This record gives sequence, structure tokens and C-alpha cells, in this order.
Amino acid sequence: MTERNTVARMMHDLGLAAWFGGSLMGAIGVNGAANDVSDPTDRARVAAAGWARWTPVNMAAIASHLAGGALLTLANRRRLAYQKGVPGMTGAKAGLTGLALALTAYSRAKGRQVEQAGRTPVEGSTEPAEETPQQVARAQQRLRALQWAIPAVTGAIEVMNSYAGEQQRPSQQMRGMLARAGQVLRMRAAT
Repeated sequence: MTERNTVARMMHDLGLAAWFGGSLMGAIGVNGAANDVSDPTDRARVAAAGWARWTPVNMAAIASHLAGGALLTLANRRRLAYQKGVPGMTGAKAGLTGLALALTAYSRAKGRQVEQAGRTPVEGSTEPAEETPQQVARAQQRLRALQWAIPAVTGAIEVMNSYAGEQQRPSQQMRGMLARAGQVLRMRAAT
């Protein structure tokens, strides 16, 4: 296995790192700093402005991660077909990636609702005040959960990346391919 996929791996890993790190920093840094704004009618607006500035970078990071993942899947298609454990790990990782994409898109939609509300009084960037309009309050409540869900899911994808890297060790490939071959032989013998 002398083939290298450095560019694809770089796109995949750096894209995920930015997606994970940006979402975690936003929850702690952007939202936390906005909560320190003294005027309650500026808190949500300041947080929304920070997230809006991050959105194009986040989209580029996600696109890089997805493109790198597609290239790595193509490069490892033989392992995907012949190494036991790889299809399951790849499917689980794809499922988590789909979930992270959905959460990120939903979060941006809810963030836009808060952003479009303008100077609305709030306790914090994800905490409504009594005077906060109901639609904005609901969006903030969802954003409170999403701000932690996105880094949790993207962090889980990174854990899966670590596991996938271990599966690429020559000893693991040989063991997985022998196990897969044994499984195929047993299936054929049973029919």
C-alpha cells in the first residue's frame, strides 16, 4: 500500500477540524461574548453578526471535508469492498456526517430567524427574556441545544476518523480481509 492520498486527507481532516472547532468556538466565544454585551437588545444581534461572518468559512470547510471524504472513499473502494468492518464504519461515519449537515443547516435557519428579528431584548444569545417575541424565543431555545449538538456530532466524526486510520494499518487490513473472505466462504458453503 504505497499509494498516498495526502491532498484528499488534508481536505477531509482540515475541513472537519474547522467545522468542529468553529462550532465549538462559536458556542463558547461568539455566544459567550455576545452575552456580555450590556444592552439586551444588542446581544442576539451581535451573536448573529458573528455567526453570519463565520458561515461562508464554515461552508467552505464543510465542502472541503465532503470532497476529501469522497476522494478517500474512491481511493479506498477496494478496502470498502473487501475488508471486514470498513463498510460498517464508513456507513456510520456517513450517517453522522448527514446528521451534522442537517443540524448545521437547521442551526443556520434558526440563526437567521434571530438575526432578522433585529434589536430584540434577550437575556443571552441563546436565552430569551420575558420581552422576547415568541418566535425568536423558540429559535433561541433550539439554538441553545444546537450550539452543543454540532460540535458533539462533528467530534464523534473525528473519533470515527481515528478508528478508520487504525483500520488502515497493514495488520488490520490483512486481518479484516481474511475475516471477510472467511465470511464469504461460509455464506457460499451454507447455500
